[in-house]
Amino acid sequence: MIPLQDALADPVRLPVAGFDARDDHAFPGRRAAVVYLQGCPLACGYCETASSMGPARRPAAGEWPAIEALIATRVGEIDAVVFSGGEPTLHADLAAAADACQALGLAVGLHTAGPYPARLERLLPRLDWVALDTKGRGADFDRIGGRPGIWRQHALSLSLLLEAGVPFECRTTVHWRDFTLDDLEQLAMTLSDCGVRRYAIQLARLERCLDPAYREALDDAPPREALETLVRRLKPHFASVELRG
Repeated sequence: MIPLQDALADPVRLPVAGFDARDDHAFPGRRAAVVYLQGCPLACGYCETASSMGPARRPAAGEWPAIEALIATRVGEIDAVVFSGGEPTLHADLAAAADACQALGLAVGLHTAGPYPARLERLLPRLDWVALDTKGRGADFDRIGGRPGIWRQHALSLSLLLEAGVPFECRTTVHWRDFTLDDLEQLAMTLSDCGVRRYAIQLARLERCLDPAYREALDDAPPREALETLVRRLKPHFASVELRG
């Protein structure tokens, strides 16, 4: 039990849904710990972090300080912290948590779908790298994310990243219930035309999908070879294109 005086003094409150002590893929080129925050305004069928979904719960006093203390013990084994979710920009205290990680000498990364561009703008001076989850083009983004109008917020977030100069990648999780190969190519080329230089396509892991209907493989899904051919076709349009999963 946290003493009352410590609870009252707790300046940063975040609802923590999970913690990975080290993930060498969460932040390219860095040895990162990953903090998963609970709460997300979207409802993607392929989502594999069900514990982070839904409305944000009220964080317990001392919840973030306990994680911060754990991170401090790992300095030297890690050189970065990534905030993921859920949707981490849902939380007003994220900026203060990022400051705390920087004070430990750690780089700070963010995984976001960009639904709150004003909050992202305030965070950008604190960030060393961002992964922007790009779910589709225009109305397709809203359909896949399960929330009308969110693609416009995402577009504003992308514009902020392009202007800020913070290293970032766009990434798209692909489930063939949501995409055709043509859809994916159009999305990638739209991002290239906007000035995105790093793009990652990651295949949904069927066994982890939140929606049971998404856990079934589709008979008409494109073969892996066709996807690899698309990736080769996209490479001249980006500094980096990766196929993951």
